[in-house]
Amino acid sequence: MLKSYLQNIYKTASKGDATEASYYPALKLFLEEYSKTIKKKITITQLPKKTEAGNPDFRIWDGEYHITGYIEAKSPEIKYLDPIETSEQIKRYLSTFPNVILTNFYEFRLYRNQQLIERVSIARPYIVDKLKTVPPVENEESFYKLLEKYFSFSLPNILSAKSLAIELAKRTKFLKEEVVTEQLNEEEKKGKGSILSFYEAFKRYLIRGLSKEEFADLYSQTITYGLFAARTRSQNGFNRKLAYDSIPHTIGILRDVFKFISYGEVPVQMESIIDDISEVLAVTDINNILRQYFYEGKGKDPIVHFYETFLNEYDPSTREKRGVYYTPEPVVSYIVRSLHYILEEHFEKKDGFANTGVTVLDPAAGTLTFLAESSKIAVKEFTSKYGDSGKKDFIKEYILKNYYAFELMMAPYAIGHIKISFLLEELGYKLEKDERFKLYLTNTLEMEELTQTDLPGMASLSQESHLAGKVKKEQPILVILGNPPYSGISANISEKEIMFDKGQEYITHYQIKTESSSSYKLIPQRKKAKQRIKIKQKTWIGELIEYYKIIDGQWINERKLWLQDDYVKFIRFAQWKIDQIGEGILGFITNHSYLDNPTFRGMRQSLMNSFNEIYILDLHGNSLKKEKCPNGSKDENVFDIMQGVSIVIFIKRKGKKEGCSVYHHEIYGLREDKY
Repeated sequence: MLKSYLQNIYKTASKGDATEASYYPALKLFLEEYSKTIKKKITITQLPKKTEAGNPDFRIWDGEYHITGYIEAKSPEIKYLDPIETSEQIKRYLSTFPNVILTNFYEFRLYRNQQLIERVSIARPYIVDKLKTVPPVENEESFYKLLEKYFSFSLPNILSAKSLAIELAKRTKFLKEEVVTEQLNEEEKKGKGSILSFYEAFKRYLIRGLSKEEFADLYSQTITYGLFAARTRSQNGFNRKLAYDSIPHTIGILRDVFKFISYGEVPVQMESIIDDISEVLAVTDINNILRQYFYEGKGKDPIVHFYETFLNEYDPSTREKRGVYYTPEPVVSYIVRSLHYILEEHFEKKDGFANTGVTVLDPAAGTLTFLAESSKIAVKEFTSKYGDSGKKDFIKEYILKNYYAFELMMAPYAIGHIKISFLLEELGYKLEKDERFKLYLTNTLEMEELTQTDLPGMASLSQESHLAGKVKKEQPILVILGNPPYSGISANISEKEIMFDKGQEYITHYQIKTESSSSYKLIPQRKKAKQRIKIKQKTWIGELIEYYKIIDGQWINERKLWLQDDYVKFIRFAQWKIDQIGEGILGFITNHSYLDNPTFRGMRQSLMNSFNEIYILDLHGNSLKKEKCPNGSKDENVFDIMQGVSIVIFIKRKGKKEGCSVYHHEIYGLREDKY
């Protein structure tokens, strides 16, 4: 076989016009012949490569579904593989794929989990180049041993959540950087394509100003976590094509994406890496992972740690980019228990979170940590007072109807749906096929609603936008809680440029209308365009933030950017929502700068005008200010961030006289002591 292979290599070389790809058929034929001798059925896919990005040149399948490994081939003109081995391209391949051969068609190097374990030369290329003849076979036995090791590889059964997170992160990073980004660029040149359609829909209706790089990130994580969601519901075999059938019908956006992934004309490069991710999930002991999540991990939130591990491997800067920090369990528990107590004692809701008529919203839900804890407390309260017999009806008629959540990022959105479905099962309720938890993919701070879209496969985005819009605009909410993102340079713009045609009205400025000693209203002043012009206009949240620039009915003309921080905008959203119905409770953990920084003086007065009672638990930990304990000892943050934080609870009661009582306490010290 090797003689025949080298003869084919020689024939190709002797034509004088051979490129790297000209040698592919000879290698493919040899590997197919070799597989027959070891009685192993293999399938070889040759992967097209438009640029240096993308997958290795060959993907080897063991039978129909299991990926054996990859082969990256370089032209025989490259006599030495050492420089190639250290190139960025090969480093990416080796860090992503665990079983790779690098070859120039004469020398073969086998890498296992980034380590070079075998290298064999089967012939000397100069015999072809200089002597113009077929070279004799060398090191035959060693070469077959190398192939034996290569073909005997199979992914080990993944047993732990941490190892799964790491394996998925490596491949998702490759999918983002080498495949989706490249495919999007190609489709943009043509002006059409499925990935481009998804990008345009997300940019237009979900995240304004979304760059191609950000979309590649979002889309790649969506695929991985969608596959993960599907795998948790598939017990009898798993691959890319089976994924669509396992995505719950009620999570329409994921189904739209996976209709394309499972049944659409997926580009070969993308298909390859998605199959590889599916393979990792297929060999995962999913029952063991779920057991770790939902049974052995009682009192903890393993999904948070899973996603944290994933992000740290995938892209540590992602959490910083949109201010994503995962709330420590003691903080979540403290806030939820406090709100439960306040409902009982201040609002005369004797069952707290389990009380009929208590509506709850987390406007920056992440992986649903807060609402998962609220659900557990509600069910515990209900069963302790009324027994187990009505528990299923309670979950169906109360939690599934009165608990709401918004999330902007697709990965935590997908994880949140997985987590809550399993949590509800643990609490005693299995979601029916047509049921869902009311976690919506939406930008909380964007009020514009998508009515319909003609972009392929994205009808569900319109439906999700509509459902979220109804909650934002119409649904009375009594309790708002969570950990909103901290991002000084907010991704949620306060003004945008809009084109106005001649005769159209636009807002030139606002005037303040004083309604009472503590209440003000902004009145937009309008003007008609004399010609077609582009004017900057406040967004919905941008207009609301203007109220934080007023003190005693006068503009303070605050120009510093800190009022644009996302956490400030989320507090303003919650304040507005509670003001709509005249009562409610807000429990957040946020950056603590607004408590005393002069920039926020208008914000502080506005909050005191809205709420009757404000409880502040300042957790300090501000390394930016080099905070220390009063005795000079070390002061640590409860998060892995530099900005100090505080927990705040705002209470607004109907019928209470004007005036606000502010209660303050602070905790310094080590993190564990704070917990």
